Amino acid sequence: MPELPEVETVVRGLRPGLRGATIRQLHLHHPRVYRRSNKSELEKSAAGATIREVRRRGKFIVIEFEGGRPPLAIHLRMSGKLLFEDDAADSPHLRATFEFTDQPPLYFVDTRTFGIFFLVDGTEPAGFRELGVEPLSSRFTAAAFREYVHNRRTPIKTFLLRQDMIVGIGNIYACEALWIAKIDPTLPARGLDDAQLKRLHRAIRKVLQQAVDQMGTTFSDFRRPGGQPGEYGNKLDVYGRHGLPCPKCRSTIERLVQNGRSTFYCPRCQH
Repeated sequence: MPELPEVETVVRGLRPGLRGATIRQLHLHHPRVYRRSNKSELEKSAAGATIREVRRRGKFIVIEFEGGRPPLAIHLRMSGKLLFEDDAADSPHLRATFEFTDQPPLYFVDTRTFGIFFLVDGTEPAGFRELGVEPLSSRFTAAAFREYVHNRRTPIKTFLLRQDMIVGIGNIYACEALWIAKIDPTLPARGLDDAQLKRLHRAIRKVLQQAVDQMGTTFSDFRRPGGQPGEYGNKLDVYGRHGLPCPKCRSTIERLVQNGRSTFYCPRCQH
């Protein structure tokens, strides 16, 4: 699933072309795309709307309109892509199309059909309303991080995936940040001392910013709006490297499963 760097990359790729553009019509081609909303209301809300801004909130893309219309939010989920490419129109996995008055269309292609569109009008999913702090914002301080983990018994790796606490961190960047900070992923969140918390706070911000700068990580599905893959995949130190040597100590990277998700770590560096 795209994490903060991938979604931020998509937003930055969309913003120059969409800001100020007017939507002639939004076509929703598959019922799972609008499964939490009324199709006609979604399409009607976007028709004729001029886009004021495109921004990110956690792992969501938010398209804001002029004139007080409710924003449109999009979650790409596992395989969703927003593409300006002409050949996307012929994809068997085309799920939605934005037609504009004065520029080429934007296509939403989603192989697994998990992506979702909805209006931010008070009826949005609880998962959107309850989003936590942005980890690259000024509000995410080391002191705030200490408060978040206070009395949390859950393993720190599992805690980092909680979108109601800190948004945008998924499996890839949680593993990478914990390795950079030299922290055991199974350690209870409340068990981290001040030095560990400060290291992890710095590592979270560092790895997310580096991944944004490299336009995200592509393993299979993620693409930028122009169709290009992300470039951070060759920078990963532990994620997906089970059985390979640790870049720091040359010990073998190991894998364990936490809450159904694979965790990659170095048993020596993170002991």
